[in-house]
Amino acid sequence: MDGDPTSRDSQQCAGRGRGVLYPARLPTFRRVSSPPAVADLVRWFWIPEWDLPDGRASRQHLIAFPALNLVVERGDLAPPDMVGLSGPTTRASYRDLTGRGWAVGALLRPAAVPLFTKDPLALVDQYLALALPELRNPVVKAMCGQGPAQQRHSRSVDAFTTWLADRGPAPDEEALLANRLADVIDLDREVLRVQDAAVQVGVSVRTVQRLARRYLGVSVGALIRRRRLQEAAERLRFDATLDIATLAAELDYSDHAHLTRDFRTTLGITPSRYRGDAAG
Repeated sequence: MDGDPTSRDSQQCAGRGRGVLYPARLPTFRRVSSPPAVADLVRWFWIPEWDLPDGRASRQHLIAFPALNLVVERGDLAPPDMVGLSGPTTRASYRDLTGRGWAVGALLRPAAVPLFTKDPLALVDQYLALALPELRNPVVKAMCGQGPAQQRHSRSVDAFTTWLADRGPAPDEEALLANRLADVIDLDREVLRVQDAAVQVGVSVRTVQRLARRYLGVSVGALIRRRRLQEAAERLRFDATLDIATLAAELDYSDHAHLTRDFRTTLGITPSRYRGDAAG
C-alpha cells in the first residue's frame, strides 16, 4: 500500500468505496470527512436522503465496517427524529427505505466506544434507540432548515461535531492505540493475522486481543475477514473480467473455495451471483 496506512488523510479517505454492496441503488448519499475536533472519535459522517413514490421501496444492502455507528434519523419506518446506536455487525444486512427520510450517521472510531459503552461485545448485531435530545434536536434543525443539500449537510455535521466534542474527555493513550490498531487492520493488506497486527502496532499479541475486546467488540480475525470481503465485493463490482480464483489468491485466501465460503457465510450468495446482481 502506498504511503503511511495510519496517516490522517488515509484514515479519512481509505475504504470509502467499500461497505455498500449495491451503490447504484443508493438514494442521495454523501460521506463527509471528520472535522479535526472529532478526528480521533469519528472516521467519517454519512448522510443519505430519500424521497420515494408511494408504494415504492429501496432495499439497501450493506457489509458494514465492524464498528459502532451513532445515527440521527427521520423516516417512515422510524419513530420521529430518533437517535440510534448500531453495534458492530457479523454479517451482511439490509434496510428497506420507503417514503421520505434522511439520516446523519457517524462511523465511530474505537476511541469513541468508551463514551457509549463499557462492553462493545454486548452491542454486536444490535441497534439501540437512545434518548439524546441534545444531539437529536440541533441535527434535525440543521437537516430541516433552508438551503441546498450541501449547506444542510454541513450544518448537521457541525451540530453533531459540537455535541460529540463536548461528550467527554479527550481519548487517552490506550484509546488512541486502539485507533491505530483498527487503522492498521483496515488499511494494510499485509496484515493477515493477529501476529501481523501486533508487529505493526508495536505491542504484544495479548495487548492486541485486549484492545479488541475493550474497544472494537469483535476479534482481530473478524476485522481482517471483513476487510477482505469488502475489498472482494468492491473489485467484483468494478471488474467484470476479474477471475475469482485470481481475486482469492490476491486477497490471500488459500483457494477459490474459501473466498466463496466467506461470501456465502456473510452475504448469503456466491461471488459470481453477487457480481451478476451488482451489474443488474
